[in-house]
Amino acid sequence: MVGHFQHPKGRPQPGQASDGPPGERVAKVLARAGIASRRDVERLIEAGRVALNGRILTTPAVKIAQGDMLTVDGAVVADAEATRLFRYHKPVGLVTTHKDPKGRRTVFDALPAGLPRLISVGRLDITSEGLLLLTNDGALARGLELPSSGWVRRYRARARGRIDQARLDALKNGLTVEGIRYGPIEASLDRQRDGPGGANIWLTLTLAEGKNREVRRVLEALGLTVNRLIRVAYGPFALGNLAAGAVEEVPPPSIRENLAHIVEPANLPRGERPRYVAAAPLAQPRRPGRQSSRAASAEREVKAKPVYKPGWAKPKRRVVGPGAASAARNPAPRKRGRTPSPGRASPLSKKGSAPSGAPKGGAPGRGGP
Repeated sequence: MVGHFQHPKGRPQPGQASDGPPGERVAKVLARAGIASRRDVERLIEAGRVALNGRILTTPAVKIAQGDMLTVDGAVVADAEATRLFRYHKPVGLVTTHKDPKGRRTVFDALPAGLPRLISVGRLDITSEGLLLLTNDGALARGLELPSSGWVRRYRARARGRIDQARLDALKNGLTVEGIRYGPIEASLDRQRDGPGGANIWLTLTLAEGKNREVRRVLEALGLTVNRLIRVAYGPFALGNLAAGAVEEVPPPSIRENLAHIVEPANLPRGERPRYVAAAPLAQPRRPGRQSSRAASAEREVKAKPVYKPGWAKPKRRVVGPGAASAARNPAPRKRGRTPSPGRASPLSKKGSAPSGAPKGGAPGRGGP
């Protein structure tokens, strides 16, 4: 809600363009409130979903002043809060949109509870994974998406095919694919493993535009088939060790340090700690037949240090070393009786005992006593 309902003199009727009275454009107000980006606000207005002071808007060229009541789908738009930013590790299989016409599961369906209404900074297609920035500030999202902002995106791509570094270096001059011009891309060949049907390679790519399916289309034009694409960084914000499906809020000091030139001073967050703390870390999904190194290490540690309950007999210690095999074939005879104390004669040295070297248990060929 933008203040209370008023009708100051000289204000045009809702739905009409306004150049005289002070205020902010409706697209900026809704974007700042985290409802949608400015581009999406225009679509909301075209669909008749935005109303000002009870009247449906027909054009985005309307200014909102203090005291106006703005609604979207009948819900009053609340006053904007301080800018917040989140790092989200998008897994494969989710669509980066609020509503999907095909009924597929979206990123916002998978977000945990306790988060404000968020919009994405750019997109990742359904088969891509990695870092996705989310914010409650639509103006910030728009500012980060613009190529003129100079924010680079870094990707790791696994592809099928063969290529050399010289062909990848040519991407620094840009490339035109099916009439679409893509800007300079820095690409490096990290690893290439030849096989009977081709080569599996890993690439690192850095670009500043981030057009729709840009990495996939550029690599396909070079004869490569991308079978995995991970965004590992967006500007100064990196994916790091964030587990798939997990979300983490960027601390306010980081926002003030990196985004002060984009976010309005009045909207910069205060304090030192983020407001959202995940209830429990989400586990990294494993591929079938594989185990993460951290889980494998933990399992080895558990196996190496078994815990025994009181009263349980501990297992015999195994012999490890060059003589382990012979010791297993010829185990040492088990001692019977008490071990003689120092200075006390052994029971075998007493009168009537068997001489040294004689077999125990009686004469050869006869049973025991």
